[in-house]
Amino acid sequence: MSHYQSINPATGEVEQQFETLGDLEIEPILAEASHGYRLWRSAPLADRRVIIKRAAELCRERSESLASIVTAEMGKPIVQARGEVSIWASIFDYFADNAEKFLEDERLEIMGGGEAWVRTDSIGVLLGIMPWNFPYYQAARFIAPNLMLGNAIILKHAPNCPRSALAIAEILRDAGVPAGVYTNVFATNDQVATMLADDRIQGVSLTGSERAGSAVGEIAGRHMKKYVLELGGSDPFIVVDPADMKAAAQAAAIGRMTNAGQVCTASKRFIVVESAYDEFVRQFALAIEKYQPGDPLSESTVLGPLSTAVAVDELEGQVADAVEAGATILVAGGRVAGPGNFFKPTVLADVTPEMRAYSEELFGPVAVVYRVADLGEAVALANTSPFGLAASLFGTDDASLRAAAEDLDFGMVWINGISRSAPDLPFGGVKRSGVGRELSRYGMYEFANKKLVRIPA
Repeated sequence: MSHYQSINPATGEVEQQFETLGDLEIEPILAEASHGYRLWRSAPLADRRVIIKRAAELCRERSESLASIVTAEMGKPIVQARGEVSIWASIFDYFADNAEKFLEDERLEIMGGGEAWVRTDSIGVLLGIMPWNFPYYQAARFIAPNLMLGNAIILKHAPNCPRSALAIAEILRDAGVPAGVYTNVFATNDQVATMLADDRIQGVSLTGSERAGSAVGEIAGRHMKKYVLELGGSDPFIVVDPADMKAAAQAAAIGRMTNAGQVCTASKRFIVVESAYDEFVRQFALAIEKYQPGDPLSESTVLGPLSTAVAVDELEGQVADAVEAGATILVAGGRVAGPGNFFKPTVLADVTPEMRAYSEELFGPVAVVYRVADLGEAVALANTSPFGLAASLFGTDDASLRAAAEDLDFGMVWINGISRSAPDLPFGGVKRSGVGRELSRYGMYEFANKKLVRIPA
């Protein structure tokens, strides 16, 4: 059986299969990428810009077909799938439009005479390892800045979204990206390790699980390769005294249920101060219950299936473990009988440290609510997580919320808003949520040679 299969999560049917790369194909791919890099890095920035802008145009022109692929492969509701295509295009536009500014030489004020400046150069061929939950968006935030910088890319996508991977490659090819500059590979984990060990690969970017990040980081470190890891999250949503409790609860529901909760930055732990707890839980339950599983091709569906049957099993096991250990069910959901990987929203309370749901990432439509005395206790509880990706704070006292934001050990903090991605905002976490940043100018510098040039007096 092929390792790369397109299986419709709404029906469980295998729609298409693809053979994995042969071991003898690795060397020609690396050789072509190395040659493509040398040509691409020498191309004028203006020429690279034209190609990346054209890729953004093609995304928009083919939006409907691109969105339908994502819906069929990982179950994303069609409206959300169109939104993912849109942000893909916006990321390409952003880096095409801003690369010249980001890559300007930086003149240094030096103590000695003469001149010194730092220029930003490409470093070579990069390996990308991408996930299934946002097949286009998460690939785009790696691809766009690095192609504009002049790097070349070999990209291994998730085994359950091969058609999405091929669609990305087709867009780039049709936009004019030369052969070898972007290469899609249906590779095994062993083949990825082989490529990463090769001297022609200069860096690796992975978005995925903590386990995968640890494995890739270990190999990259052993071979002295730069790496960026965007891993999991168990993001807190802290409720103090929002001006509009209903609106805050609705935001919480959106933050938890978008993409069926299969988002690394999704709000997962809802930490509520005592004075707001009862009303928030009431409003939150009402908002959550509106998210009922449905056909992801329907325009009205807001909650599609989980990506795989294995994902349903994992989430069901985490919920069962919590309930058996004494957790309270506030909203009863769970596996939906019949074809497809559907899971009804579930809300738990009274979750304690010995339960899996306390420390593990819940990658699906399951929320955990905690009751705390005050904002200080909320921040302390939020910081107990081994993850540190994104956090949200809802309240009316601006000064206390800003102070709490400074105390939260997370890579991104939102005040009176839920975590949203945008091309001009740096994305990344701390602790076990990863290493490095993507998007904005910071994302363009991760795989860059910050080269000092010095002319003495």
